[in-house]
Amino acid sequence: MDIWKILPPLAALRAFAAWSDTGSMTIAGQRLNVSHAAISQQVRALEGYLGLTLVDRSTAPPRLTADGARLADSLRAGFGGMARTIAELTGADAGRPLQITTSPSFAGAWLLPRLTGFRALHPEISLMLDPATELRALTSGGIDLAIRYGLGQWTGVEVQLLMPTPLAIVAAPHLVEGVGQGDLAALTHLPWIHEPGTDDRCALFGSHGLTVEGGGMVSLPGNLMIEAARMGQGIAIISRLLVQGDLEAGRLRLLHQIDNGKGYWLVRRPGPQRPEARAFSRWILQETREFRPV
Repeated sequence: MDIWKILPPLAALRAFAAWSDTGSMTIAGQRLNVSHAAISQQVRALEGYLGLTLVDRSTAPPRLTADGARLADSLRAGFGGMARTIAELTGADAGRPLQITTSPSFAGAWLLPRLTGFRALHPEISLMLDPATELRALTSGGIDLAIRYGLGQWTGVEVQLLMPTPLAIVAAPHLVEGVGQGDLAALTHLPWIHEPGTDDRCALFGSHGLTVEGGGMVSLPGNLMIEAARMGQGIAIISRLLVQGDLEAGRLRLLHQIDNGKGYWLVRRPGPQRPEARAFSRWILQETREFRPV
């Protein structure tokens, strides 16, 4: 298919996109530096070119038809992507902070203590961290990079392994006094701690033919989950590299380990990256090469 032969005039597409985005012929005209009448004419011309009704003018104010809404969504993504890529390539968004999303546990236990090194190398780059348990979308003009735990099998993104690490079941020594290494049955009646939106405990017990006997569950962000485990408030399932220092210092005890082949990955959108994102990627790749997780 020759896309250049089926595309309507660009001026008509821009006018329709601006109107659908603003909901006002007047504001759309101001955005494109033309009159509201010119916007209206371009929208009608686009309808004529396509042979479709894009705007329902029987309502006040006019609203998009189903075909119009579908086209508006496509144009919003297309024009928005072009504008953001041009801004990235030309440095027009250089003043925007570098936005990075990762889990609260990784942010608090591993990344934050090391960010002073990145800041020393790049004091000119402003950072915005988004600690979240759920996956955030990576969008131009929004979140630039993600550090995710898993197998690296996310679609629509580029991934690079930072550090492989098993999951560890840990607890304060006094909470599990007398419990043998790997004795999961003895843990079924004890309290547990997990991050919101997860319940690795049930999956763990189920894989060993066990059921929860009691003890309850407390949901906390990952960084607070580690602190609560140190206090003896429950058993936690967490990436081992995040608690390695606690295990070595005796603040936590390793009860069981799950070698699941997972690890932490650097996740990027395909295509050109902002200079700030490239700088952070270089830094964290070097930082993790020098780090030796257990």
